[in-house]
Amino acid sequence: MAENAQNSSDTRQQFITFRSGDQEFGADIMTIREIRGWTPTTPLPHAPAYVCGVINLRGVVLPVIDLKARLGHGLTEVSPKQVIIVVKCGNRTIGLLVDAVSDIITVTSADIQATPELARDVHDQFVDGIAVFDQRMVTILSMDQLTTSLTAAEDALAAA
Repeated sequence: MAENAQNSSDTRQQFITFRSGDQEFGADIMTIREIRGWTPTTPLPHAPAYVCGVINLRGVVLPVIDLKARLGHGLTEVSPKQVIIVVKCGNRTIGLLVDAVSDIITVTSADIQATPELARDVHDQFVDGIAVFDQRMVTILSMDQLTTSLTAAEDALAAA
């Protein structure tokens, strides 16, 4: 029985890592649909500051979110160097504007630690934990929470 508990704590997960500002983030590889170069967006009226706008993704209107701004770290200065990570959670698909995609990492659940108490704030709902390995610290984002929060913001915009 103790062996089963050990195996469950050693569950391996793969994350795509990317940079936004000075931080390195990770997202579950199963939520990532594609990585695209920067495409200028069409702004939406009355959208929150973290919404860059929308792009046409093969006939689908895709909202693009500035991850840095969404996490409260200021707006990204957009340039052709940025990339859009297309994320799908449930029936919701969004684009995340980030500075660069780094690599794919494989970590065990034991490698992921909770966010320290002092660092928790309103945006902590978007963080599943911090992966510490190979002299790196990667903030693991909850794509489910991030997309759910966007749906709530869209509902508020529609009601206004």
